[in-house]
Amino acid sequence: MTRVAVGSTNPVKVAATERIVGGVFDADRAVVGVAVDSGVSEQPTGRRETVTGAENRAARALEADPDAAYGVGIEGGVADLDDRPGLYLVMWAAVTDGETIERGGGPSLRLPGDIAKRVRDGEELGPVLDDVLDTEGVKECAGAAGVLTGNAVDRESALAHAVAGAFGPFVTEFY
Repeated sequence: MTRVAVGSTNPVKVAATERIVGGVFDADRAVVGVAVDSGVSEQPTGRRETVTGAENRAARALEADPDAAYGVGIEGGVADLDDRPGLYLVMWAAVTDGETIERGGGPSLRLPGDIAKRVRDGEELGPVLDDVLDTEGVKECAGAAGVLTGNAVDRESALAHAVAGAFGPFVTEFY
């Protein structure tokens, strides 16, 4: 059996990983979420901090579950893109087998100006969206990706793309 530990108990992150693991491993598999610390701020800023959070989560998930063959870390953050206007939502995943760590990115979506300003002023994106939309827990359902694309892409799908990119070197002969 292939066991995969996800460095989060967020059901969207676990489901995104399950979606990818289900496509690359045999039917005898298990994906489990484990609570770990990302080692970065609640609202990672910049690609470097966001990737570091994903790497930390992957390594810590594998440490937390000794029966796992892989640890997966997923982190969402915000970043400026060189010479491009606006603040962007960025998503990164990392996968480790304990020896190698690989990374993959999800889509980058420009945040609306008023939301970007609040995030730049120190607020976390999820609660800002909950406030703007008068909802609770948007990051555990459609997420910012769903909100900002009119639900063309939801958070699970966006995160699954990042996980697939990080798993690629482990499941193909091209690396």
